[in-house]
Amino acid sequence: MKTGIIQQHNTTDMQDNMQRLAEKIARLAHDGAELIVLQELHNGLYFCQVEDVNNFNQAEPIPGPSTEFFGKLAKEHHIVLVTSLFERRTAGLYHNTAVVFERDGSIAGKYRKMHIPDDPAYYEKFYFTPGDLGFRPIDTSVGRLGVLVCWDQWYPEAARLMALHGAEVLIYPTAIGYESSDTEDEQERQREAWTTVQRGHAVANGLPVITVNRVGHESDPSRQTNGIEFWGSSFVAGPQGELLFRAPKDEETCQLIDIDLRRSEQVRRWWPFLRDRRIDHYDNLLKRFAEE
Repeated sequence: MKTGIIQQHNTTDMQDNMQRLAEKIARLAHDGAELIVLQELHNGLYFCQVEDVNNFNQAEPIPGPSTEFFGKLAKEHHIVLVTSLFERRTAGLYHNTAVVFERDGSIAGKYRKMHIPDDPAYYEKFYFTPGDLGFRPIDTSVGRLGVLVCWDQWYPEAARLMALHGAEVLIYPTAIGYESSDTEDEQERQREAWTTVQRGHAVANGLPVITVNRVGHESDPSRQTNGIEFWGSSFVAGPQGELLFRAPKDEETCQLIDIDLRRSEQVRRWWPFLRDRRIDHYDNLLKRFAEE
């Protein structure tokens, strides 16, 4: 499966951001991409650095203007396209939603982000209601896609449930970066932990992983912090966690990677983790904390 990823630095000009994405999508499709994955909330800046009710004006219904725009691109270039949008479901109810388009421009499915962070500069609970569509893969002409979003990538349960429902690949549109007051060593520990945990999901489930992150500095509108330096480092890992590609941490990247989905079958034969799961002793996983 020839897969394109677009790691982009966004500005306040949403139309320009979307046009640059369109140009890169066209370039990757021309080079043979069958599947293209975009970063989290790719139309504009990462607005969750502050709690501001005016930011809800950026939300859209699905279907809506952005699904029309990206659906046309998917149809024009005959690709499967994974996007990430700020969904307005109704007044006062909003989601961080990934929308997947089929080659004909139709919506193949969507996933609403399940795990919602609430940390300094990542005030997502102010904006997003936790998803209610479950961990269900989306069937497309290139395969069954286990699409999750950003903070979901730290949770092995989410990856496992996608795998148990038949996902053939795990996909994570992402927006994560450095806290400016952290030391350089701490920043690198965080970036490497982020990569390592997702490579672990690949190994534990015998599936490829595609992760596409933002890149570049985005200022804090409130000026209470020094903003976020998104660490890029978008990557694709194979079903043994092997890195097939990793983007720079400080540059825009538009890359085509060939993923062999057939390898998962063989890897799962060597390492039959699903066979050996002790499902008769996992009841405590449904508890917040398993006290004696």
